Amino acid sequence: MSDEQLDLVFGALADRTRRAILARLAREDANVGDLTALFTMSQPAISKHLKVLEQAGLISRNRQGTMRLSHLEAGPLKQATGWLADYREYWTESYARLDELLDSLD
Repeated sequence: MSDEQLDLVFGALADRTRRAILARLAREDANVGDLTALFTMSQPAISKHLKVLEQAGLISRNRQGTMRLSHLEAGPLKQATGWLADYREYWTESYARLDELLDSLD
């Protein structure tokens, strides 16, 4: 994943409404109307959130008959999680060193 794509993913995830949309799409695909019913905002506002998620690669949108469904794309989430995992290892090692230091002071 490029740095630019990672920026788009984390930028999209920074908004609680977009995270809630992703959580909903993790259960099943949905159209804009389904998603709008979950929030106290307009359909155009939800559409803007969907556009941000789509640009980040977190969702795809396709037509089924007259409906345009949004679908969760887990790949970018997995890649972002991998990026974060590198830092989890760093902090785990840092805490282990701190524990060793504290033990040596006893």
